[in-house]
Amino acid sequence: MFVNTGNPVPKGMNAVIMIEDVHIIDSGRVEIREGAHPWQHVRAIGEDMIATEMVFPENHKITPYDIGALLAAGYQEVNVRKEPRVLILPTGSELREPDPGYASRQDLVSGIIESNSYVLSGLIVEDGGIPVRNPIVKDDPAKIKRALLSNIEGVDLVLLIAGSSAGSEDYTRSIIEESGEVLVHGVSMMPGKPALIGKLKGRPIIGIPGYPVSAVIAYERLVRPMLYQSLHVMMPERQKVKVFPTGKLPSKLGTEEFLRVKVGNVGGKFFATPLPRGSGVITSLTRADGLIRIPSLSEGLVENEETEVELLKPLEEMMNTIVMVGSHDLTLDILSNLLGKLYPPIFFSSHHVGSLGGLLAIKKKFCHIAGAHLLDPETGEYNFPSIRQYLKGVNVKVIHLVYREQGFMVQQGNPKKISGLKDLLRKDVSFINRQKGSGTRILLDHSLKNLSIDSTQIKGYEKEEFTHMAVASAVGSGVVDTGLGILSAGKAAGLDFIPVTTERYDLIIPSTYVEDEKIQKVIETIRSKEFKTMVLQMGGYDVSRTGEELFE
Repeated sequence: MFVNTGNPVPKGMNAVIMIEDVHIIDSGRVEIREGAHPWQHVRAIGEDMIATEMVFPENHKITPYDIGALLAAGYQEVNVRKEPRVLILPTGSELREPDPGYASRQDLVSGIIESNSYVLSGLIVEDGGIPVRNPIVKDDPAKIKRALLSNIEGVDLVLLIAGSSAGSEDYTRSIIEESGEVLVHGVSMMPGKPALIGKLKGRPIIGIPGYPVSAVIAYERLVRPMLYQSLHVMMPERQKVKVFPTGKLPSKLGTEEFLRVKVGNVGGKFFATPLPRGSGVITSLTRADGLIRIPSLSEGLVENEETEVELLKPLEEMMNTIVMVGSHDLTLDILSNLLGKLYPPIFFSSHHVGSLGGLLAIKKKFCHIAGAHLLDPETGEYNFPSIRQYLKGVNVKVIHLVYREQGFMVQQGNPKKISGLKDLLRKDVSFINRQKGSGTRILLDHSLKNLSIDSTQIKGYEKEEFTHMAVASAVGSGVVDTGLGILSAGKAAGLDFIPVTTERYDLIIPSTYVEDEKIQKVIETIRSKEFKTMVLQMGGYDVSRTGEELFE
């Protein structure tokens, strides 16, 4: 009798011979080439599971494999724990809802777009909850209280965004005290210190700080554990690795601090470079590879002091990251994007600490590449004099990236009629500078010296930014009247531009890494037609020698 794989064995039969061991002679006869013992090739009833056997224990998280086991055991329905419903209530008179109809920069600066509730909603979904977002409520205690009490039924937890600090329009504490109980106000952590924990109508309520990074840190440390506890499952731990900071990381004694960092593997060691610490800088989270926790009883870390980082991205990504340190340029974003597009396993991480900072990072073996445009005032030569001065004994190759236009960025129409360096001495002109050690700062100081201009007489000379786009943003928003930067940054910010000079920007690569496959892909990408075309489209660049190896 023939039987197909997976079918029940006919009654009275107790073994199966594989068809490969059978020779069919004719319709009524077969030749068995290999015998079978009882129950051979038969899956016995109860082999997988039997009656009364527990399929899964209570509080077991059901996986796709488990669904198959449940169905095989005859279960089409099982009781599961209810997903916690979380009410999210954003507050603030300065906030506005996201609107696809925004048409101009003026639309964007006329009010702060409310984004915290959407970030928290995504995190809640990841952690097994159901977010219930309420529209923005203005800074009116009566309206906030009414929104809370009218929406609290049917939810398990409440997140009240903003209003937990000590400002004149921060009402969270008083509102909760009126109708519930405040358990904790202020947590010894940074960012996220103003967070509040209370009870309202028998439910936990968390006052989430309004600054984006503070909101996320408060969620991760206070809300996430509650969600996993309510689901009776273990909260997953992020992978941790040992890293070495590329600079000093001071911290305030008495407060646990969570630093956002970029992580890369250079020469077999993981290095961590801090991102901006501001609690409102959401890009410090989007760009972060990990978090370093500095305990409350520590005053921080010194450069190269081994510590632990909690990874926000896969370790494999860190292993495949090219670490570049040095001067900022918009073409680096194009390079990073093309590398990810053409060679998906490769990631490109650039840290903007100025040209001199890039050379020092090479010297300390913190990076694979440095970006620089260091002008030597004595010879008028770029980069090589500084390489000789700061990288003695270090063999490097210099690959030319671009020539670029440097000049003054001013608001459209140039309302202050700025035409050159001497206008910086005017009392009605405010300026914003680049940080010490940057090529742009060196260029400015050299130019001021040639014209015998006293920098202390320039209004804003001491105020520093770390990127060309940060300078452009300061000018574009009206914080200052002008700043020195590259044409492409001014163009991106919709500013007018007054040319000052054309400079050379190079990539400096230690010879140790030049033959590395990832570095070779960087050089190939720079030399590609696609890269050069995209750079030219930004304006203010000359790519006639892009990708050339330069020699003294």
